[in-house]
Amino acid sequence: MSDIKIKEVKTDGELMDFIKFPMNLYAHNDNYVPPLIKEEKNVWNPAENAALDFSDFKRYLAYKNNKVVGRIAVLINHKEVKELGAEKVRFGWLDFIDDFEVSKALINKAIEFAVEKKMKMIEGPMGFTNLDKSGMLTMGFDKLATMIGLYNFEYYPQHLEKLGLVKEKEWVEYEMDFPTVLSEKLNKFSSLIAEKYKLKVLHFKNKKELIPLIEPMFNLLDQTYNTLSTYTPISDDQIKTYKEKYFPFIDKNYVICVEDENHQLIAFAVTMPSYSRALQKAKGKLFPFGWWHFLQAGKKNDRANFYLIGIHPEYQRRGVTAIIFKEIFIRFNKMGIKFAETNPELEENKSVQALWHDYNPTNHKRRRTYSMKINSENPDA
Repeated sequence: MSDIKIKEVKTDGELMDFIKFPMNLYAHNDNYVPPLIKEEKNVWNPAENAALDFSDFKRYLAYKNNKVVGRIAVLINHKEVKELGAEKVRFGWLDFIDDFEVSKALINKAIEFAVEKKMKMIEGPMGFTNLDKSGMLTMGFDKLATMIGLYNFEYYPQHLEKLGLVKEKEWVEYEMDFPTVLSEKLNKFSSLIAEKYKLKVLHFKNKKELIPLIEPMFNLLDQTYNTLSTYTPISDDQIKTYKEKYFPFIDKNYVICVEDENHQLIAFAVTMPSYSRALQKAKGKLFPFGWWHFLQAGKKNDRANFYLIGIHPEYQRRGVTAIIFKEIFIRFNKMGIKFAETNPELEENKSVQALWHDYNPTNHKRRRTYSMKINSENPDA
């Protein structure tokens, strides 16, 4: 008989155990990047996370010898079920020691939830929406994680495959050495495109000038990615959530916005200095000293991360990326950025991957979600 006990998270103390478990699990791993504890708590607060308005969830902890040895959250995004017909349970916040009985007990909770709610499959790791962290690392275990990328040990996917879960979606990430000299070809081409379509790069005096553009940026995201099979539109409340979560980290110099002659936003790119080392040093807390590490990372850094990029469909094949990259080159050079890393991109999203083609990108990480079909009518079949 297994000595693994599974308990649903109910109390504030249990929630803190849930949040801190991976921090303990990866305490001696130099590539794991811990989240901010406050942000993790906000995920489960309806006043802070708009996705909870249309989602059901349960969280569990696994214990062995009265010690926490694993965790999982299981959830249903009812907006996704209704709009995409995706009758599935998402599972995420999945972490466990290298013990097959532990991972099996945790995944069984996702299966039980799917049966209870009459869903047809489970898939994860993923969050509540497409803008949350998704995908279990399957390549790049020796690479430093980013602020928006999940990190896990190499044994994680091995456990899920042994349990009978199969690949559902795959993401790729790229790293590139940023050029020290802008090619004459790109310089000329970007100027020609800007002149031909009467486009202009915006420059901001301060962060406040970015605020009116946040909603247009998310609208552009919808237009850029709505052809992907997994995409659901972003609600106004979700925009508010993500603005509050990420706006404090944004530096106006790392945001590129391009408008047309009618002052309509037609393209944007949000990059950030890498905050990975700062998060490691902060150990989950901004205070009393965590903020100092973030401040230093913003001032002096040779690495940047791409987070969001959106281009209006009418301009996606018109060379607008040349304008964006010329501007990024100018700014990165000023700030001493030598390396850049993309965010996870769906393997099928070739149009976004094509953006990096001229910069000799190296595919240094891969991640995937795993799924299992569920027979809710007869789960033992």
